[in-house]
Amino acid sequence: IAPIFPNDNLYPKRTSKTNPFSPSFPSSTPIHTIQLTKKHLSFFMLVKTYCAAVNGLNVTTVTIEVSLVNGVLYHFTGLGDEAVREGRDRIAAALQYNGYKFPHADITVNMAPADLRKEGSSFDLPLALAILAANGDIVSDIISQYMFVGELSLDGSLQPIKGALPIAIRARAEKFKGLIVPKANVREAAVVNNLDVYGMENIKDVIDFLTQRNTSFQPTVIDTRKEFYEHQYNFDLDFEDVRGQDNVKRAMEVAAAGGHNLIMIGPPGSGKSMMAKRLPSILPPLSLAESLETTQIHSIAGKLGKNMSLISQRPFRAPHHTISEVALVGGGASPQPGEISLAHNGLLFADELPEFNKSTLEVLRQPLEDRKITISRAKYTIEFPCSFMFVASMNPCPCGYYGDPTHHCVCMPGQIARYMSKISGPLLDRIDIQVEITPVPFKDISKAKPGESSAAIRERVIKARAIQEERYKDVKGIHCNAQMTERMIHQYAEPNQAGIELLKTAMERLSLSARAYNRILKVARTIADLAGSEQVLEQHLYEAIGYRNLDRGDWSERGAR
Repeated sequence: IAPIFPNDNLYPKRTSKTNPFSPSFPSSTPIHTIQLTKKHLSFFMLVKTYCAAVNGLNVTTVTIEVSLVNGVLYHFTGLGDEAVREGRDRIAAALQYNGYKFPHADITVNMAPADLRKEGSSFDLPLALAILAANGDIVSDIISQYMFVGELSLDGSLQPIKGALPIAIRARAEKFKGLIVPKANVREAAVVNNLDVYGMENIKDVIDFLTQRNTSFQPTVIDTRKEFYEHQYNFDLDFEDVRGQDNVKRAMEVAAAGGHNLIMIGPPGSGKSMMAKRLPSILPPLSLAESLETTQIHSIAGKLGKNMSLISQRPFRAPHHTISEVALVGGGASPQPGEISLAHNGLLFADELPEFNKSTLEVLRQPLEDRKITISRAKYTIEFPCSFMFVASMNPCPCGYYGDPTHHCVCMPGQIARYMSKISGPLLDRIDIQVEITPVPFKDISKAKPGESSAAIRERVIKARAIQEERYKDVKGIHCNAQMTERMIHQYAEPNQAGIELLKTAMERLSLSARAYNRILKVARTIADLAGSEQVLEQHLYEAIGYRNLDRGDWSERGAR
């Protein structure tokens, strides 16, 4: 690292016996070891280090430029937020604690590209290294070969950051030799191959590595595939523990086989939440590509556990009914994925659906159709994926016992109507399977045998999904029956003449919408796949129509009787 002199006339010319600063320094003294005195303060030093900024799912390489000239001010450019600017104080304390002094000079920091907003504290480490290098405290020939991220504590220890995995992917794409991250993030980042990933505990370790004072540091290597496949089927909950409710378990099997949305209606204690929590155990296992995509989203949101690598099971997200629209779909002052994106490639469970704010529920309509969410704000526009199964549960009335044969409902008809109206028709149309649940009597629970295991159900689901993968292998973005377009419905789920007559009768009697008609055909196609049938037959349509309970005009009357 050599100084650039603004005015050569201020300094004596280099000779064989002198260096640029003073004859008192032997010519053999390296320039970077020279300690400047007051009369040598007119100098300019520039150093660059590299890190990354995460904005949504997009990661941009950021070049941190630090220049030192004579003075005492600290200048910052590059659209850094308050957390980035506060990093100066954390850096000063960390350097002091580890035996280095914050330079007494005019420091100018620029983060390029300057028009990109930088947020968070992950820039502390690369900024501290750039300041030390510009001051001549560290000299390294490899500093430009690495990308650095990490938040500094006041004692110099490195705290975990968000987005380590997508940053590692970016570092590899930019041909960096390696990435240095806090030790808590090293397993997450080490998922990326062809990149040397080092997990460091303290800035002193990073300095020793760069200056090669300590050559014992080794990149972290993990067997990603082995760990991933070892934990795919480690479920804590199993359908074997559910006794009775065979019709509901069948509906869940159909939903899992075709990726269909599902709603369960029943009184308290009927097992709605219990079965919903077991639904991930019968879903097809995550592929490595799906796992990588899902892990990136959770990494950006800071939801990955400490020392965690890839997510090996499909996400299960169950937000409380008081959740806001922004928390559900994502966004905010700093763009973050919402619950629907955290449920990507998994399941979003809404317990007690009518208790959610109605406007919050309505924002689900577009993501359920498009399987992605575009968030537009004054300062940014960002897109998150959100391909998830939507599963909901609800009571049939405010007291919960409407239609329950063992309890008397105390709600008035108007109360029940208002309660049900909290869920709009367009949202219900987007839920393929609507199933009623009744509590299992105690005498039946005590006599019932253990239910079918999740593994047995999952085996049938995987076979049905394999049929769908083969069917849609040439269609981009379509993997299961629930994602079929209208044209594909007519191509793959068109019933015979008898089936058409059956659908016509059902549409007239139940007053179904055109969207509900398509949903019935999609579900019937899945039932046919489970049965190994190439054609959608009448029995498949009968079962699919039976899953549109809330569409029936006499539903409330039946419950009252």
